[in-house]
Amino acid sequence: MAELYTTPAPFYYDKKSGLTQDEFKKAIEKSSTIYVGYLSFYTTEEQLYELFSKCGEIKRIIMGLDRNQKTPCGFCFVEYYSKEDAADCIKYINGSKLDERLIRCDWDYGFREGRQYGRGLSGGQVRDEYRTDYDPGRGGYGKQRLFEMEQYNDVDITYQQQILQTMQPQQFSGKRSRDNDDGDSFKKQRDNNNNSNTPNKNRYRERDEENDE
Repeated sequence: MAELYTTPAPFYYDKKSGLTQDEFKKAIEKSSTIYVGYLSFYTTEEQLYELFSKCGEIKRIIMGLDRNQKTPCGFCFVEYYSKEDAADCIKYINGSKLDERLIRCDWDYGFREGRQYGRGLSGGQVRDEYRTDYDPGRGGYGKQRLFEMEQYNDVDITYQQQILQTMQPQQFSGKRSRDNDDGDSFKKQRDNNNNSNTPNKNRYRERDEENDE
């Protein structure tokens, strides 16, 4: 029966563990701790207990936290009391869906204080630093992508402000403009033409007097 619980090789060797590769391998072989990745930032500890307790009795769950904000950042450690239960977790839960996300379960060499915090420059996980896609379950865009977008917006706003500063308001002297003068000249000319075309009242009066005679 022991062959059923043979520990598979881990996906990676954690260089920051402080262990040699041989020590790391031996720690994995003795461990009953599972690393869970690709979690949504909104997945709760209660949801994790409900799912992972299906494989056996859980000793504790340690939520992964943003180093600066102390909020969940998409991973956790699940410690089982027995290695057999941890092996069942790898077998049955790895690749399953939680909060509409396919989660990943790997063997872990054992939790130590401080490992619950993200290792990224901004405090979260390294994978979320350089992610270029938009993932609503993990805070939207990656941190570096957000930084680049903010920098672009700042440059664009600064450019617009510079353009507005170079635009001087039109100066008005209070004098009549040339256009208005031309308009007045046209009006005077029109009035003169109308006056020249208007019949002389005296001429009509003379004609009436001649007809009366």
